[in-house]
Amino acid sequence: MRVFVTGASGWIGSAVVPDLIGAGHQVVGLARSDASADALAAAGAAVVRGSLDDLDVLRSASAAADGVIHLAFNHELAFAGGDFKGAADADRRAVEAMGEALTGSDKPFAVASGTPAEPGRVATERDGHEIPPGAADDPALAGPAARIATAEWALALASRGVRSSVVRLPRTNHGEGDKGFVANLVSTARDKGVAGYYGDGTNRWPAVHRLDSAHMFRVALEKAPAGSTLHAVADEGVTLRDIAEVIGRNLDVPTVSVSPEDAPEHFGWLAMVLSADQPASGVVTRELTGWQPTQPGLIDDLGKGHYFRTPSV
Repeated sequence: MRVFVTGASGWIGSAVVPDLIGAGHQVVGLARSDASADALAAAGAAVVRGSLDDLDVLRSASAAADGVIHLAFNHELAFAGGDFKGAADADRRAVEAMGEALTGSDKPFAVASGTPAEPGRVATERDGHEIPPGAADDPALAGPAARIATAEWALALASRGVRSSVVRLPRTNHGEGDKGFVANLVSTARDKGVAGYYGDGTNRWPAVHRLDSAHMFRVALEKAPAGSTLHAVADEGVTLRDIAEVIGRNLDVPTVSVSPEDAPEHFGWLAMVLSADQPASGVVTRELTGWQPTQPGLIDDLGKGHYFRTPSV
């Protein structure tokens, strides 16, 4: 199968590409920069130059492929730039362009999204399909609501002759080289001299190793039924206190509670993510597709030490 992959040189994409090639697929990756293009070529993929804003490029590459995996998202704009809604709107335009190119083809289209948070219980694949009440009037909810709407639009392509699926990723896709949420917590602990956890530390994060989430995308491409919502979840919910305790032991710093009032100053933009209990289940996905995670869980992966190596200058 010839597979067009956006975000192919990113954290998850750089694991998806070798997984696909190892299974005999041909990969065409979208690259914004020379560095990304070189990395894709070195991995054995063909390269299409462009970004999520190049809608004609996305349409033509999707039409020429046997299947599409969409991983790209402007995380820099969404988080560091503080414009989640802008990033989500750009993502919607990209998904629409690719989806329209695939309409009527019966080709697979796997779109990345995030696991939902359901207060007081574990979220499943059946949750998170409705826009939160008040999202239109709440700037903090506008971006996430837009991503939900995009995922639902992609799922609806099943009625238009596309074998679409949405692969929801947990808050943490860990592994050596991770620069995401857990790496941010380690960096904060190193800078502050304490390994902090939000509130009483009982809030939970779902997690998966990046190699397992990469394999989930190949499974979605190869066998997910049209209109499937899939959860690439290995650890249903790891408590923030457990994460902080491992960080504290490895950095030899105290583990402390950070009050909700002090969390924005201590954790920065990550405080908003830490403030919610967000466990999620992947049981339905495993039963539907046969996907099974095989890599270490988050706590075991933290124990390997690669998160705590002194950053090179």
